[in-house]
Amino acid sequence: MENFYVKNKSKCKIVKAKPETIEFLLNYSKSLKITEAEGIKFESNLN
Repeated sequence: MENFYVKNKSKCKIVKAKPETIEFLLNYSKSLKITEAEGIKFESNLN
């Protein structure tokens, strides 16, 4: 797990994401296709 380095931990709070949000992000990342041609990157959403 990543280490988070903050100067003032008392001002930080843990935020929990809804399962629907996590499912949306996972589905989006699965449908995202990045193509590189001649040094240029193209992002396509396959939905």
